[in-house]
Amino acid sequence: MLGESVDILSIVLIAIGLSIDDFAISISNGIVTTQHRKKSAIITASFLTLFQMLMPLIGYFIGSSLSKALMGINYWIAFSLLVFIGAKMIYDSTKKQAVNEASLKLHSLLIISIVTSVDALMVGFSFAFVQTDIFLPVLLIGFVTFLLSVVGFFFGCGLGRIFGNNRIKVIGGVVLIIIGIRILIGAFI
Repeated sequence: MLGESVDILSIVLIAIGLSIDDFAISISNGIVTTQHRKKSAIITASFLTLFQMLMPLIGYFIGSSLSKALMGINYWIAFSLLVFIGAKMIYDSTKKQAVNEASLKLHSLLIISIVTSVDALMVGFSFAFVQTDIFLPVLLIGFVTFLLSVVGFFFGCGLGRIFGNNRIKVIGGVVLIIIGIRILIGAFI
Protein backbone atom coordinates (compact mmCIF):
# COMPACT_ATOMS: atom_id res chain seq x y z
CA MET A 1 0.00 0.00 0.00
CA LEU A 2 1.29 3.45 -0.85
CA GLY A 3 2.16 5.79 1.93
CA GLU A 4 -0.20 8.73 2.27
CA SER A 5 2.47 11.28 1.38
CA VAL A 6 3.22 9.97 -2.14
CA ASP A 7 0.31 9.61 -4.56
CA ILE A 8 0.23 8.08 -8.05
CA LEU A 9 0.45 11.46 -9.81
CA SER A 10 3.55 12.35 -7.80
CA ILE A 11 5.14 9.01 -8.66
CA VAL A 12 4.42 9.51 -12.39
CA LEU A 13 5.94 12.99 -12.25
CA ILE A 14 8.98 11.59 -10.44
CA ALA A 15 9.26 8.89 -13.12
CA ILE A 16 9.15 11.51 -15.88
CA GLY A 17 11.74 13.63 -14.12
CA LEU A 18 14.07 10.66 -13.70
CA SER A 19 13.59 9.65 -17.34
CA ILE A 20 14.43 12.99 -18.94
CA ASP A 21 18.18 12.29 -18.94
CA ASP A 22 17.50 8.84 -20.43
CA PHE A 23 15.38 10.49 -23.14
CA ALA A 24 18.31 12.75 -24.02
CA ILE A 25 20.78 9.85 -23.97
CA SER A 26 18.47 7.86 -26.24
CA ILE A 27 18.28 10.76 -28.68
CA SER A 28 22.09 10.85 -28.74
CA ASN A 29 22.30 7.11 -29.35
CA GLY A 30 19.64 7.29 -32.05
CA ILE A 31 21.59 10.03 -33.79
CA VAL A 32 24.73 7.92 -34.18
CA THR A 33 23.01 4.64 -35.03
CA THR A 34 22.95 3.75 -38.71
CA GLN A 35 22.21 0.01 -38.58
CA HIS A 36 19.97 -2.33 -36.60
CA ARG A 37 17.96 0.59 -35.25
CA LYS A 38 15.11 -1.45 -33.72
CA LYS A 39 17.51 -3.78 -31.92
CA SER A 40 19.65 -0.86 -30.76
CA ALA A 41 16.56 1.01 -29.52
CA ILE A 42 15.46 -1.99 -27.45
CA ILE A 43 18.96 -2.56 -26.04
CA THR A 44 19.38 1.14 -25.16
CA ALA A 45 15.93 1.38 -23.56
CA SER A 46 16.40 -1.90 -21.69
CA PHE A 47 19.74 -0.88 -20.15
CA LEU A 48 18.45 2.55 -19.12
CA THR A 49 15.22 1.08 -17.75
CA LEU A 50 16.96 -1.67 -15.82
CA PHE A 51 19.12 0.79 -13.90
CA GLN A 52 16.30 3.29 -13.38
CA MET A 53 14.38 0.45 -11.73
CA LEU A 54 17.28 -1.07 -9.78
CA MET A 55 18.63 2.12 -8.25
CA PRO A 56 15.46 3.10 -6.34
CA LEU A 57 15.29 -0.45 -5.01
CA ILE A 58 18.90 -0.28 -3.87
CA GLY A 59 18.37 3.16 -2.34
CA TYR A 60 15.22 2.04 -0.63
CA PHE A 61 16.81 -1.03 0.94
CA ILE A 62 20.05 0.65 1.94
CA GLY A 63 18.12 3.50 3.53
CA SER A 64 19.37 6.76 4.81
CA SER A 65 22.56 5.56 6.48
CA LEU A 66 24.68 6.00 3.34
CA SER A 67 22.77 8.79 1.59
CA LYS A 68 24.87 11.61 3.07
CA ALA A 69 28.14 9.89 2.23
CA LEU A 70 27.09 9.35 -1.40
CA MET A 71 25.75 12.87 -1.80
CA GLY A 72 29.18 14.42 -1.72
CA ILE A 73 30.76 12.41 -4.54
CA ASN A 74 27.99 11.04 -6.76
CA TYR A 75 27.52 14.30 -8.65
CA TRP A 76 31.23 14.64 -9.41
CA ILE A 77 31.42 11.08 -10.67
CA ALA A 78 28.32 11.51 -12.86
CA PHE A 79 29.65 14.84 -14.18
CA SER A 80 33.06 13.41 -15.02
CA LEU A 81 31.73 10.34 -16.80
CA LEU A 82 29.15 12.25 -18.86
CA VAL A 83 31.65 14.93 -19.88
CA PHE A 84 34.15 12.24 -20.87
CA ILE A 85 31.61 10.30 -22.95
CA GLY A 86 30.24 13.54 -24.48
CA ALA A 87 33.73 14.76 -25.38
CA LYS A 88 34.51 11.37 -26.92
CA MET A 89 31.36 11.61 -29.06
CA ILE A 90 32.42 15.07 -30.24
CA TYR A 91 35.94 13.82 -30.98
CA ASP A 92 34.60 10.78 -32.85
CA SER A 93 32.47 13.07 -35.03
CA THR A 94 35.63 14.67 -36.41
CA LYS A 95 36.93 11.37 -37.78
CA LYS A 96 36.50 10.93 -41.52
CA GLN A 97 35.71 7.24 -41.10
CA ALA A 98 32.27 5.71 -41.26
CA VAL A 99 30.08 6.65 -38.34
CA ASN A 100 31.38 4.97 -35.20
CA GLU A 101 28.57 3.56 -33.10
CA ALA A 102 30.81 3.35 -30.00
CA SER A 103 28.19 5.03 -27.83
CA LEU A 104 26.16 1.84 -28.07
CA LYS A 105 28.94 -0.48 -26.98
CA LEU A 106 27.79 -2.33 -23.92
CA HIS A 107 30.43 -0.89 -21.57
CA SER A 108 29.54 2.69 -22.59
CA LEU A 109 25.83 1.96 -22.29
CA LEU A 110 26.41 0.38 -18.89
CA ILE A 111 28.30 3.45 -17.62
CA ILE A 112 25.69 5.84 -18.99
CA SER A 113 22.88 3.76 -17.48
CA ILE A 114 24.50 3.84 -14.05
CA VAL A 115 25.34 7.54 -14.24
CA THR A 116 21.86 8.62 -15.29
CA SER A 117 20.23 6.53 -12.57
CA VAL A 118 22.11 7.96 -9.58
CA ASP A 119 19.20 10.35 -8.95
CA ALA A 120 16.92 7.30 -8.81
CA LEU A 121 19.06 5.96 -5.98
CA MET A 122 18.28 9.11 -4.02
CA VAL A 123 14.60 8.78 -4.89
CA GLY A 124 14.74 5.30 -3.38
CA PHE A 125 16.17 6.80 -0.19
CA SER A 126 13.34 9.34 -0.11
CA PHE A 127 10.70 6.65 -0.57
CA ALA A 128 12.22 4.83 2.41
CA PHE A 129 12.07 8.04 4.48
CA VAL A 130 8.34 8.52 3.81
CA GLN A 131 7.66 4.80 4.19
CA THR A 132 6.19 4.40 0.71
CA ASP A 133 5.89 0.95 -0.80
CA ILE A 134 8.65 0.83 -3.44
CA PHE A 135 7.26 -1.66 -5.96
CA LEU A 136 4.63 0.51 -7.70
CA PRO A 137 7.05 3.44 -8.07
CA VAL A 138 9.69 1.10 -9.51
CA LEU A 139 7.22 -0.29 -12.05
CA LEU A 140 6.06 3.18 -13.10
CA ILE A 141 9.62 4.48 -13.32
CA GLY A 142 10.49 1.49 -15.51
CA PHE A 143 7.50 1.93 -17.81
CA VAL A 144 8.06 5.67 -18.29
CA THR A 145 11.82 5.25 -18.79
CA PHE A 146 11.39 2.53 -21.41
CA LEU A 147 8.73 4.48 -23.29
CA LEU A 148 10.68 7.77 -23.31
CA SER A 149 13.92 5.98 -24.22
CA VAL A 150 12.41 4.27 -27.27
CA VAL A 151 10.70 7.47 -28.41
CA GLY A 152 13.91 9.45 -27.89
CA PHE A 153 15.98 6.88 -29.77
CA PHE A 154 13.83 7.02 -32.89
CA PHE A 155 13.60 10.80 -32.67
CA GLY A 156 17.41 10.85 -32.68
CA CYS A 157 17.48 8.50 -35.69
CA GLY A 158 15.31 10.99 -37.57
CA LEU A 159 17.56 13.88 -36.62
CA GLY A 160 20.61 11.95 -37.78
CA ARG A 161 19.04 11.30 -41.18
CA ILE A 162 17.93 14.92 -41.61
CA PHE A 163 21.07 16.74 -40.50
CA GLY A 164 23.83 14.20 -41.05
CA ASN A 165 25.27 11.97 -38.37
CA ASN A 166 28.58 13.77 -37.74
CA ARG A 167 27.05 17.21 -37.10
CA ILE A 168 24.31 15.74 -34.96
CA LYS A 169 26.87 13.59 -33.13
CA VAL A 170 28.53 16.80 -31.95
CA ILE A 171 25.15 17.96 -30.65
CA GLY A 172 24.67 14.58 -28.92
CA GLY A 173 28.05 14.96 -27.24
CA VAL A 174 27.20 18.50 -26.16
CA VAL A 175 23.90 17.20 -24.72
CA LEU A 176 25.79 14.65 -22.59
CA ILE A 177 28.16 17.35 -21.35
CA ILE A 178 25.21 19.63 -20.51
CA ILE A 179 23.54 16.79 -18.58
CA GLY A 180 26.80 16.29 -16.65
CA ILE A 181 27.01 20.01 -15.87
CA ARG A 182 23.35 20.06 -14.83
CA ILE A 183 23.95 17.14 -12.45
CA LEU A 184 26.95 18.95 -10.95
CA ILE A 185 25.06 22.24 -10.58
CA GLY A 186 22.18 20.35 -8.97
CA ALA A 187 24.57 19.24 -6.25
CA PHE A 188 25.13 22.80 -5.17
CA ILE A 189 21.64 24.26 -5.53
